[in-house]
Amino acid sequence: MITSMTGFGSAEKISDKYSLKVEIKTLNSKFFDASFRLPREFVKWEIEIKNLLENGLGRGKINLGIDFNIKHFDQPPIQINQNLFDAYYQKLVEVSNSLGVNGSIELFKMAFNMPNVVQHQDEATNYITYEELKSVLEMALSNCNEFRANEGARLEAALLESRLNIELGLEEVKKLDSGRIQNLKTRIHTALKEIKDKVKVDENRFEQELIYYIEKLDLTEEKIRLASHLTYFDEVIADPLAPSGKKLGFLAQELGREINTIGSKANDAGIQRAVIGMKEELEKIKEQILNIL
Repeated sequence: MITSMTGFGSAEKISDKYSLKVEIKTLNSKFFDASFRLPREFVKWEIEIKNLLENGLGRGKINLGIDFNIKHFDQPPIQINQNLFDAYYQKLVEVSNSLGVNGSIELFKMAFNMPNVVQHQDEATNYITYEELKSVLEMALSNCNEFRANEGARLEAALLESRLNIELGLEEVKKLDSGRIQNLKTRIHTALKEIKDKVKVDENRFEQELIYYIEKLDLTEEKIRLASHLTYFDEVIADPLAPSGKKLGFLAQELGREINTIGSKANDAGIQRAVIGMKEELEKIKEQILNIL
């Protein structure tokens, strides 16, 4: 079964306390490569989120965005450390007085901006648990995988069309190849007869060389292997469990090897045209495979 690495899925949850929206975008990649845009308070769950995405999506370039907004705060989102502020302010006043400098407002601003005077509370995770976040993530994952499956069906149709065209090209090769060797033998023997009176020929040696030459041009093994690869191609696509992108990538290399060998051994214009057509279809397959999980 074909699954695309291109996908998009989103999900959201709105409660009386908060609103949460999750978006997942995926593109093709040889490995699992995830980037996150998380609220600051969710960073502590980053490992759990990464594992959830990797298990749910497999390989691919993953972009995750999470938006979280609290509707009503039970407590102020920041706290002022009054004792620390007073200590900073008094020290600044002492220094200011010793220098004969006035500027109480500026001293206030300086004390207020000192480290740890303003303390941000970890409010977000007081309002939502990881299990609540996980349920929304799983909904977004499900929607993303549905998108990938639909895109995979489109890819599968394109792959099967190109695979069929390669098979038709192979049938054309078989048809053109059926009398090719015999015609070649006939032409060689005819040419030999024309020069037989002028050149002395060792018949036994000639037949041995002819057999060796013919064997180098024989396409039987390549045709059998190419047909076998096409059959396995169908099996990989039909497999409902295993991801097929990497297998199809290796298989495309084998298809290309047999097609190229047929082209180099054929010595026939018609077969060469069929080979060019098969190569064009194979390039289409290779392009599609890059986006398959």
